[in-house]
Amino acid sequence: MIYLDNAATTMHKPQCVIEAVIGAMSSMGNAGRGANEASLSASRIIYDTREKICRLFGGTNPRQVAFTNNSTESLNIAIKGLLNPGDHVITTVLEHNSVLRPLYEMEKKGIKLTIIKSDHKGRLDISQIRKAICTETKMIVCTNGSNLTGNYVDVGAVGKIAKEHGVLFVVDASQTAGVFPIDVEKMNIDVLCFTGHKGLLGPQGTGGLYVREGVVIRPLKCGGTGVQTYNKQQPEEMPTALEAGTLNGHGIAGLHAALEYLEETGIDKIRAREQELMRKFYDGVKNIPEVTVYGDFSEKERCPIVLLNIGDYDSGEVSDALLTEYGISTRPGGHCAPLMHEALGTVEQGAVRFSFCHYNTDEEVEAAVRAVRELAQEEE
Repeated sequence: MIYLDNAATTMHKPQCVIEAVIGAMSSMGNAGRGANEASLSASRIIYDTREKICRLFGGTNPRQVAFTNNSTESLNIAIKGLLNPGDHVITTVLEHNSVLRPLYEMEKKGIKLTIIKSDHKGRLDISQIRKAICTETKMIVCTNGSNLTGNYVDVGAVGKIAKEHGVLFVVDASQTAGVFPIDVEKMNIDVLCFTGHKGLLGPQGTGGLYVREGVVIRPLKCGGTGVQTYNKQQPEEMPTALEAGTLNGHGIAGLHAALEYLEETGIDKIRAREQELMRKFYDGVKNIPEVTVYGDFSEKERCPIVLLNIGDYDSGEVSDALLTEYGISTRPGGHCAPLMHEALGTVEQGAVRFSFCHYNTDEEVEAAVRAVRELAQEEE
């Protein structure tokens, strides 16, 4: 199978990640729950992973990294733990349901929500964010890169606006962490939410958030922490405040190995290769009759995603044909990004997403271009 669904999850993990998970499953104890070597070893791996995450994202204190199961949990923690009735929040049509649904839930509880629109190519006018800020504005939350079109969002520019107005800035880095450089200090990011199983090349069930020192988030859940047993309340200190229950130590061990791989390989090198593959595919399909490609490809930096449709062919049927006839795995449908599909005019048809990883080959891209060309000819 030619796997081109990396925006959903990177299926091909570095061998070191696989070995780390297997090793942890046979040796790792429960971090922070004992003084035995198995527990202490787990604590060391988890703390070292915090340090690597902190360093990767330009943070100042590894203890401000809290682990979660994925970006969805991280975003729920940030959104529900920082907002109160009467607060005003600004977001965009580019967002995944991991941002939208928690915001809609909080809207029912009394927050006010403004959603910034895009143009027909899914591009944001960041000046509209500035114009939407009012005295009640508490938070701006937006993605660093669209999971649908691949358009990159200049979160540094948005962060500057947020800082100027004293507004909290929450970033969804699901599509960019491990691929694009992120510096929470320089970009004025208050809470960075990430997942481990995409660009970070780690196992599923891993993720987290980096919280700027001084930003206090109400815990989404409370319970066992291994410390302050007789305290009736969840401990306030980070990262314990946001990490009730046993962590996914086995997965974090795999994430630790993935971060080492990224450090050794270099995210700039990885990004350059993924951009090369994405551009090769785009150049191969953009002029095929009956093929419509969505998104902005004029910008140098973008996520390695190409979204397209073939004539009036249902996106699910196209994706099925790619898999059954050509052995190519893609993602059709709505991609958990309903507002972006509305902006693109693809709500009924959906769209087919091709997303690339540096593990993909030129030959796989060429095969995908041939497959799209042949399916488009059938549609004529």
